[in-house]
Amino acid sequence: MFRNVLGKTLRFLGYTVQYGCIAHCAFEYLGGIVVCSGPSMEPTIQNSDVVFSENLSRHFYCIRKGDIVIVKNPNDPKSNICKRVIGLEGDKVCTSNPSDFLKSHSYVPKGHVWLEGDNLRNSTDSRCYGPVPYGLIRGRICFKIWPLNDFGFLRASPNGHRFLDD
Repeated sequence: MFRNVLGKTLRFLGYTVQYGCIAHCAFEYLGGIVVCSGPSMEPTIQNSDVVFSENLSRHFYCIRKGDIVIVKNPNDPKSNICKRVIGLEGDKVCTSNPSDFLKSHSYVPKGHVWLEGDNLRNSTDSRCYGPVPYGLIRGRICFKIWPLNDFGFLRASPNGHRFLDD
């Protein structure tokens, strides 16, 4: 009897570890579902929207300007942020706020990206903490899952004028 219970318990633990490893690899390397919070990406992503984030792009260095990414917060590594990629390494970016009279520009250093929220007036982003190391990118958002009336691919940046091609 004891042997039978022990065998079933060990078998259950074995399956739990196996499926746990499979789930970890799927979420780490393939992608997952993310609930976004905060106003920084409005109107593209609203507070409490549910999106799908794929993680393969970051591993293959396929992140492009205009992509919306999930990134470890440079100010608080325990939390993630959702921002749009405005510039890649070597790109010239506008580092000033939209309301600033004098515009300042800078170049994104090697191995970094420049991130900004779509809601420029209510976003803490690279304009505050500078360029973000590429290694902090967790995934690229592909499409919105919830609410259902917004299901599908995300729209283009309302701040397209901030992308510089100099």
